[in-house]
Amino acid sequence: MRSDSHLEDFGGRVIVEWKPGRAIQDPADTLYRLFIDYDDELTWPQLFAQFLAQPLAGFAAGIIVGPWQGDDTSAPADPVVEALIAARDRLPNLNAIFVGDIASEENEISWIVQTDLGPLLMAYPQLEHFGGRGGAPFRLSEVSHQALRTLIVQSGGLPVVAVRDILSASLPALESLEIWLGDENYGAETTVADLEPLFSGDLFPRLKYLGIRDSEITDDIAKALAGSAIVSRIETLDLSLGTLGDEGANALAESPAIRRLKKLDLHHHYMSTPVMQRMERLGPVVDVSEQQEADKEADGTEWRYVAVSE
Repeated sequence: MRSDSHLEDFGGRVIVEWKPGRAIQDPADTLYRLFIDYDDELTWPQLFAQFLAQPLAGFAAGIIVGPWQGDDTSAPADPVVEALIAARDRLPNLNAIFVGDIASEENEISWIVQTDLGPLLMAYPQLEHFGGRGGAPFRLSEVSHQALRTLIVQSGGLPVVAVRDILSASLPALESLEIWLGDENYGAETTVADLEPLFSGDLFPRLKYLGIRDSEITDDIAKALAGSAIVSRIETLDLSLGTLGDEGANALAESPAIRRLKKLDLHHHYMSTPVMQRMERLGPVVDVSEQQEADKEADGTEWRYVAVSE
């Protein structure tokens, strides 16, 4: 899933749009996407209040937050988060929240002004699936959550403080972790050293899927992961949407732990064809689709680009 499209499902449930006047029909198996258009007179909190007034709203399994900015594309997510936190006692069955299901035609990912989503996650201790999309000031501060199984953080330039927030969180039930690091021109700062606590294997004991996606440093990440403890106990490794080249791919190919994976997702990459073929011969199911070609300057300098930045 790219930032130019909406989520189709989340946490195993289908997503449908909700607007005033539409009945809530299947709250247990449906996640409702609440959004405002640029010319709507309602604010997002006002729209949410109308949703809560529906007879079956209290049975809702999830809320997907679409555009909240109206005609102000720089409006931060704070009022959305405040409204969701205030409603926590009215949504006892909520299982999933995603803040920022905004396609590029609605607002570029780098223009989505996020906030600290940590308090929102902590307000719903029963949540199992949580995520957000956007740029600075993206935070997930002081999180300790016993039920969360899925965490997705998508950004075209994720502040390193958000990565540190995630890796310092207490998430004993976490099974799926997806982080988009993005482009330094849009705020990405994370280094391999920042990710070492994760790669050590000491965090998130139930983790099965690890996605470090949309990164400019995918080669360095791949080399660090090749001999890491974390790869020995997950089932799927996802390094897609980034700048992986032959150097990082060959390091992965030499790792016995990589061969034990069930899936290795490398799509959108800069590998040469022979190295692509080598990766396809590994034991796990390997996705090497979307081969890219680097831009080359006269002096031999190569420029590679992540799939999602602006």
